[in-house]
Amino acid sequence: MNDEEPARTSGLARMRVRGFRTALDVTLRPGRVCALVGEANAGKSNLLAAMWMLLDPLAPAPQRTDVAVGSHGGIAIEGDLTSGGSVRLDAAPPKVVRSARASRQEVLFMPAELRSGAVVAATAAAGGGARRAHAAIAGTLEQALGQLSGHASSATGAVSLVSALELLRAETVAGIVVLIEEPELFLRPQAQRYLYRLLRELATAGNQVVYSTHAPAFLNVGRLEELAFVHRDPQHGVRVHQPGPFPAASDFRTLSEFDAERSELFLARAVLLVEGVTEKLAFPFVFRALGHDSDREAISIVECGGKANIPLFVQICRAAGVPCVAVHDRDAPPGRRPIAAERFINRQIEEAATADRTVVMVPDFESVAGLRGRRHKPERAWQRFTEAEEPVPEPLARAARLALALARD
Repeated sequence: MNDEEPARTSGLARMRVRGFRTALDVTLRPGRVCALVGEANAGKSNLLAAMWMLLDPLAPAPQRTDVAVGSHGGIAIEGDLTSGGSVRLDAAPPKVVRSARASRQEVLFMPAELRSGAVVAATAAAGGGARRAHAAIAGTLEQALGQLSGHASSATGAVSLVSALELLRAETVAGIVVLIEEPELFLRPQAQRYLYRLLRELATAGNQVVYSTHAPAFLNVGRLEELAFVHRDPQHGVRVHQPGPFPAASDFRTLSEFDAERSELFLARAVLLVEGVTEKLAFPFVFRALGHDSDREAISIVECGGKANIPLFVQICRAAGVPCVAVHDRDAPPGRRPIAAERFINRQIEEAATADRTVVMVPDFESVAGLRGRRHKPERAWQRFTEAEEPVPEPLARAARLALALARD
């Protein structure tokens, strides 16, 4: 079965959380894969914990400290299952009332705090993690968590997590909800990319996978519908923004499938969209020449794979709520009109990004940056902006300042 033909997925279709920690009243609609994205303390972990407590009757009951400040009605968490049933949890600790009109939903919760040890959160009916759920899941996890005994380290739990999910895939386990907090912990980049593919395969097999992350390896610019952007409003608590499916062409989706560098835009405060590698390598030095650091400012410089793709990336940024600046070549000198094809693309970019967030290089980036010749442009751009003592060309400085203003807004 391929990724475009998933099995019927068990799990939550909708969850509403009221009065739980920082979630005063928020609704989440997770798909078969759902990535919770947001800055630290935005409330991502609270949503995962609420989902666990809602679906798993053996999860620890909410405590008084879980009741949101000012929530006089206590905690109410309700959900609609993809099977058609529903489940609800009402809590005014120590009193907890559960109600459901559906068969029990199997859940595995893997919080970040257990990544160096048990990996899976313990339930009220077990002395440790991974000793509940039905026999096949329990046995699989026990096997994975025991494989590395005697080789404990801070990364042991992370490797065990990967091994456990590999075994779940191998045994074609289906019908469970897998909740993971920060799956990237203690894993090298290659292992992160592998784990992301593994999670997708589990979802395709009929499971639901929900995770929070700060790693671009677990995000995909071609799959906006799988992302839930979480932020914390001072007055209203946790807020969630979920973009709809993006009607990107199949070749764009293939281009972006496992491209962590481009997916980094979801974690940025502002994005500078550029045509190619030369601009991507040069602009960090433009920022430094102006006395700033693009990484310190959480600005991502995204290479779009050509000017024709910039409008697409502008739309992605808009859908994700991330402000962006588009930088592109005019591809014609002053006083001369670009050819019809270039005029069409230039107009598309300006309409998508708006004129005040578009910076046009006349005739092109190389000329503005003072890069002569056509060979080894990235290397020469790096050298040019590392060693140059003259002022940064105004179009480049303008693009950088626009991105800075958006990041600080």
